[in-house]
Amino acid sequence: MKTITLNVEGASQGQWSTFVLELNIMKRMWKSYGVGVDLKTHSLKRIIAQGTNNGSDNIKRRTVSTNTSNR
Repeated sequence: MKTITLNVEGASQGQWSTFVLELNIMKRMWKSYGVGVDLKTHSLKRIIAQGTNNGSDNIKRRTVSTNTSNR
């Protein structure tokens, strides 16, 4: 096993989330080559869950009537 430790300083919250999401993409792509990557950081599951959803699973939208006679 090889280990890399990254210390990121000066990144905003948005930059940090993007950085973690990009590392997760690399992790998924390298898996097909037999390389196992383990990411460890605070709130990793939350960052990945919020960064990889398409928004359709938790948005409730009101139904709009197609009846135009009330306008």
